[in-house]
Amino acid sequence: MVGPVAIPDKLYFKIGEVARLAGVEPYVLRFWESEFPALKPGKSPTGQRMYRRREVELALRIKMLLHEQGFTIAGAKKKLKAEHDGRKAQAALPLTGGRDRELLDLARAELAAIAAMLARRPC
Repeated sequence: MVGPVAIPDKLYFKIGEVARLAGVEPYVLRFWESEFPALKPGKSPTGQRMYRRREVELALRIKMLLHEQGFTIAGAKKKLKAEHDGRKAQAALPLTGGRDRELLDLARAELAAIAAMLARRPC
C-alpha cells in the first residue's frame, strides 16, 4: 500500500495531473467518470476536464477501493454511497441541548473573538 498522496494547493487540476497523482492513465479516470456520478469534473471553455480538489480526493479514494482494497466497481459504488449516506445522517443530527448547546455557544464566541482580532489586525 502506498502512503497518502500530497495534493497540491490549487483550485483546478487537468486530467493529466490527476492521472499522475492517482497513478492511473487518463482513460481510467474517464471510465471512472462514467461509473461514479460524483466524479464529474467541469470543463474549461476549450473542453479540457478541470477537476476540483474534492474530485481529486474522490479519484484517489476510488483508486484505493479498487486497486488497494480489491473492491469491484459495484462494491466501490456501494461503499462510497454508504459513506456518503453516513456523513449526511451524521450532519443531520440535531443538538440535544444542554451540554451540546453550551459547547456550540462557546465555539461561536471563540470564533467571533478570532474574527474581531483579525478585523483589527493591520494588513
